[in-house]
Amino acid sequence: MRVSRRGAVDPFIVMDVMEQARALEAAGRSIIHMEVGQPGTAAPAGARAALAQAMETGPLGYTVALGLPELRAGIAGLYRRWYGIDLDPARVVVTAGSSAAFLLAFSALFDAGERVALGEPGYPSYRQILRALSLEPVGIPTAEANRLQPVPADLEGVPDLAGLIVASPGNPSGTMLSREALSALINYAQARDIAFISDEIYHGLDYGTPAVSALEISDDVYVVNSFSKYFSMTGWRLGWLVVPEAHVRLIERLAANMFICPPHASQIAALAALDCQQELDANRAIYAENRRLVLEGLPKAGFTKFAPPDGAFYVYADVSDLTDDSLAFAAEILREAGVAVTPGLDFDPVRGARTLRFSYARATEDIVEGLRRLCDFMARRRRPVSEPPAGIFGPE
Repeated sequence: MRVSRRGAVDPFIVMDVMEQARALEAAGRSIIHMEVGQPGTAAPAGARAALAQAMETGPLGYTVALGLPELRAGIAGLYRRWYGIDLDPARVVVTAGSSAAFLLAFSALFDAGERVALGEPGYPSYRQILRALSLEPVGIPTAEANRLQPVPADLEGVPDLAGLIVASPGNPSGTMLSREALSALINYAQARDIAFISDEIYHGLDYGTPAVSALEISDDVYVVNSFSKYFSMTGWRLGWLVVPEAHVRLIERLAANMFICPPHASQIAALAALDCQQELDANRAIYAENRRLVLEGLPKAGFTKFAPPDGAFYVYADVSDLTDDSLAFAAEILREAGVAVTPGLDFDPVRGARTLRFSYARATEDIVEGLRRLCDFMARRRRPVSEPPAGIFGPE
C-alpha cells in the first residue's frame, strides 16, 4: 500500500534506546535509566485519590473540547501564583499531552510549506511533527556562549520564517532564557510577523532563578505546558495551550475535530494535582539533589564539557573528545555499563554525533548507581589494552 512523504519522519531515538534497555532488562540485566525525561515519582497522592473517587461516582465520558471549565480555571490560577499573571481561563485549552498542543498550534498558525525555526539542540519531535504537517523545520544552531539558547542574531539572514519555537528550560540542555533574552526573541519575532511558540513544560523545575513565562512579556504568543514533568504525570497524557483571545474559537474547532476532548480521567486527576504543591516541591528537591550529584559525578567519569542546567532534569554533554559517533557510544555505554543515555543526534542532527544527554529524573539511588557505573566504565575504557582488566562490569 502507498505511503505519504509526510509520514517519512525520523525515529525518536530515545524511544529506541528505551526499547533496547527494556530488552536487556527482559534478559536479566540491571539497567539504570538516564535516557528518558520521565520523573521517577508517581502522580501526586491527591490526584490519584480524586480519580479513584470520581471513578465510583460517574461515567467519565466526553468533556467539552477545550477541557473541563474548572480545570481551565485552575490552570489560570497557577499562572497567578507562579507569575502574577491575571490570565482569562477562556484562553486556556486543555490538550491530550503537550504533543497535542503542538499539533493544534502548528495547524492553527501555519500553512503547508511554511518555514518554522527551532533552536538546535532542541526537542526532536518539534521537527518531526512539523514535517508530518507538511511544514519545513529550520534548525538554528545555537552557541555555547549563549548556553545553547537562540538569540535574535542567530535568526538574521534566515529567510521566510513563519514561526519560531523556543523552550526555556530547554531540552536537552536544561538552560533557561532570562527575561531580557526572552523579550528580545519575542520582540524580534513580532516585528517580523513571526508566530512565537513558547514551550514551558519544564516550568516549576528550576534550581535558582524561576523560569520566565512568555505570557509575562506578551499576550500575542502561544504557550505550551504539560502535567508531565513538574506534576509527575507523564503517562496521563495531559497538557495545555494558552492562546490569544482571538484564536480560541479557531483552536476549539481544530481540537473538537482532531481529538473530541482531552481524557476525562486525566483531567480529574490534574485538577487535584494543582493543589498538591507541597508534594510536588518535595519531588523537585529530589531532582535538585540529583542535579548536585550529577554535576559532581559526570566530571569524575570523564564527561567534563557541559553547561550546568538551570532547570528541567538533564545535562547535555559535549563528548567530542571521546567519540564522533554518539549513537554507537550510547550503545556501548548501555551494553558495557548497564546505563541508558541518549545520543545527541536526537536533538541536533548536525552536531549531535558528538554529544550525549544524561537525565537525572529518576530516584536518587538510581542516579548514584548510574554515576558509579559510568565512572567504572570510563576507567576501563581509558585503560591501555595491554593492562589486564579488573572488575569488568558484567551482567547484573
